[in-house]
Amino acid sequence: MTKKVILITGASSGMGKESAKVLIEQGHIVYTVARRIDQMQDLKNLGGHPIQMDVTKESDIQHVVDTIIKKEGKIDVLWNNAGYGLYGSVEDVPIEEARKQFEVNVFGVASLTQQVVPYMRKANSGTIINTSSMGGKMYTPLGAWYHASKHAIEGFSDCLRLELKEYNINVVVLEPGIIVTEWGDIMLDNINKFSSKGAYASLTGKLVASTRNMYEKGQGSKVKVIADAVKKIVNSNNPKTRYRVGYLAKPMVWLRIYLGDRLFDKIVMSQVN
Repeated sequence: MTKKVILITGASSGMGKESAKVLIEQGHIVYTVARRIDQMQDLKNLGGHPIQMDVTKESDIQHVVDTIIKKEGKIDVLWNNAGYGLYGSVEDVPIEEARKQFEVNVFGVASLTQQVVPYMRKANSGTIINTSSMGGKMYTPLGAWYHASKHAIEGFSDCLRLELKEYNINVVVLEPGIIVTEWGDIMLDNINKFSSKGAYASLTGKLVASTRNMYEKGQGSKVKVIADAVKKIVNSNNPKTRYRVGYLAKPMVWLRIYLGDRLFDKIVMSQVN
């Protein structure tokens, strides 16, 4: 196995943290970044290199990339994993909150990618992994801004893959299904904050109840399925362009593609009614 220099965003919890542990154990040089650096001390103890970074701050991004290049001379793998789910009706969610969703989920990805690509081009090698979601291919009620951001990542990644092909840089889209992390709690907090009262209160109550019921029943994949997929991508010279992993990811996207809008609408709404 070739030891690689890896940069992972959103590594203070969940998918990023657990995958970082696996990659560190494999012997890779793993730099992990997040706003909450205190929650990455365990990664440091394992041999990782945590750095505080806010993906919406250009100065933070520049500092992180400069630090890694100065110390390692290269970045072999960039995993754009940071993100969150903004939920609430289109009518209720303030545009400023929607902008923040895109700043983190889309423009943060783009900014870091712009900083790293020149070094990968120079090396004529590299892998960029962008975390999308099964939600980048389908949709649910009250999730317009989240789904829009992940649909954007899908298109962004496809274009980037074509542009970087001649420089031997892989662009991979990771499309998780339902994974048991703190993501669900953040989503529920957002939806209750914006749409628990008013015109969409009934729909919000049903969606919150069905989501909580799903998690209480243990429906959702362990983070290990993501760590296994990322390990496979990192250690492959020719990874697939997409990895769709986790609970419901493959069946839901299949239904979206083959059933058409009206029938898919009915299936989705049947889960919250």
